[in-house]
Amino acid sequence: MKFSKITLTIATVAALMATSACGNSGGDPLATSSTSSSGGGAGSIKVGSADFPESALLAEIYAGALEAKGIKVTKNLNIGAREAYIPALQDGSIDLIPEYTGVLRDYFKKGQTGTDSEAVYTELKASVPATLTVLDKSAAEDKDALVMKKSKADQLGVKSIADLAGKAGQLTVGGPPEWKTRDTGIPGFKKIYGLEFKSFRPLDAGGPLTLAALKNGQIDAGDLFTTDPSIAANNLVALEDPKSMYAAQNVVPLITKTKSNPTIEGALNAVSAKLDTATLAALLKEVVVDKKDADAVAKEFLTKNGLG
Repeated sequence: MKFSKITLTIATVAALMATSACGNSGGDPLATSSTSSSGGGAGSIKVGSADFPESALLAEIYAGALEAKGIKVTKNLNIGAREAYIPALQDGSIDLIPEYTGVLRDYFKKGQTGTDSEAVYTELKASVPATLTVLDKSAAEDKDALVMKKSKADQLGVKSIADLAGKAGQLTVGGPPEWKTRDTGIPGFKKIYGLEFKSFRPLDAGGPLTLAALKNGQIDAGDLFTTDPSIAANNLVALEDPKSMYAAQNVVPLITKTKSNPTIEGALNAVSAKLDTATLAALLKEVVVDKKDADAVAKEFLTKNGLG
């Protein structure tokens, strides 16, 4: 996921997958993103998302939960990669975005060693800049995964990333452009597993480009996310990660500290308390496979859990 993590399948999802922040002639990189507002009297907040369906879905859930508490919400979705939306948080273009504990920790401070959920979350809280804060993490987790066709994995006799030793030099791997330099990408495969692939093909963050390239054989292995329903639907297999190259990646709200208040914190922490991995995967399937609108899926989740 993931960034520095994450999408999926079907052409209709591609609209969610802008690779950078949307622009306009006036120069505001967020001005053409989807927006809506409601509520009032209990504060206001600008909710953003990364450019993949799960992030946009989570942003819709956050927005709906806040609106239910009377918060005025503006949505700027599908901004781009972490390298685009963290600056947007810092310059006030957005105030809140769903994040993932492990990759966010590594974005702010590299070289930390925690791999389990609690250790990663503790390190993250100590690494976030003073102007930002993270609220309660959820049990829901979504990691990057190195994915192959099952037939290719069977042919090579591999079940884990470690099994690619001595074979990676024959393979082309694909993923987001950021994988070229991120520790969760090409440098990490070399440092942690000693793997050097034949070539790297820059595609997208677990999105339709990577999925299509896997299916048509343009790449031998690629970056998808563990909650992605297209893995099972397309007879793909996610390779195991025995050396924990991908640390815990629990969903967590990242918010500008000056915008946080007890009402906002309570609403978002209540969402986190209701999210687990199975629930998140099921909600994402409704968006990606069943082609439901993310805002409708979010509203149904919130209503079901007494949060809307």
